[in-house]
Amino acid sequence: MAADLKTLKTQFLEYIEIEKGRSVKTVENYDRYLRRFLDYAKVKSPSQITEAMVREFRITLNRSSGVSGTMKKNTQNYHLIALRAFLKFLRKRDIESLNPERIELAKTSGRDLDLITADELNRIMKAPAGDELVALRDRAILELLFSTGLRVSELCGLNQDLDLSRDEFSVRGKGEKVRVVFLSASAKKAVAEYLKKRGDMSEALFVSYGKGSNAKGKDLPRITPRSIERMVKQYAIKAGITRKVTPHVIRHSFATDLLENGADLRSVQALLGHANIATTQVYTHVTDKHLREVHQAFHGKRRKQ
Repeated sequence: MAADLKTLKTQFLEYIEIEKGRSVKTVENYDRYLRRFLDYAKVKSPSQITEAMVREFRITLNRSSGVSGTMKKNTQNYHLIALRAFLKFLRKRDIESLNPERIELAKTSGRDLDLITADELNRIMKAPAGDELVALRDRAILELLFSTGLRVSELCGLNQDLDLSRDEFSVRGKGEKVRVVFLSASAKKAVAEYLKKRGDMSEALFVSYGKGSNAKGKDLPRITPRSIERMVKQYAIKAGITRKVTPHVIRHSFATDLLENGADLRSVQALLGHANIATTQVYTHVTDKHLREVHQAFHGKRRKQ
């Protein structure tokens, strides 16, 4: 069995893509994180990886510059998660190396959610005005994002064969896992109006248009996540929202709307396509608020003051 680290890294990346079903983007990220560690460690064999070496690498990461100053703890952890996964892969193949359990992740503060108010959400949904094709497309995108809680990459991958006679459809998300999402009446109406006006031959549900062109009979390119991010930002500005708004912020709004109206965390986890309930627990501030309101409304009413 080959003990060359470069070869083993390639085998590991192929393993997580093919056998673990990780996305190409995830594989690229793991490759980058591992390459950074191996470039730092300058070792040839897995047996040469030591706990002290990893600790020194962590110090280097902690002193590295990120986009906005010092590298964030979460970004540092991404490097360590990739390294741990690689070491676990080596263990499965009975290749001597550092025990992955020896690597602990850095403690991070609770994740802050970027949220908008219900009023701001309503304003951004109404921002694509008129019945021009691009406005109809953008309205359909916004309605679909809020109705389904789709990730922007998942939305970009949808095709025109969406069955609007039903209130649900299946989507393939992270790790090739399939889940069911649901269409609101307003989302169905917006998508139907957009499709009715389309004249191109593309299979994609959402496509990119040239200036003022319906491109009848043409095969247009599928819209990209970056284009949707720019579009959402543009409508947020138009709606008078000063904070940063992204498609993921609308996904947050989808989740918090469900929780505020009584949905349980496990159901929201399934609808969002989170593999781990811990990821969904970032929204517990919503349920905490609801519990506080219940306590204030119903607790201690019979006590004499």
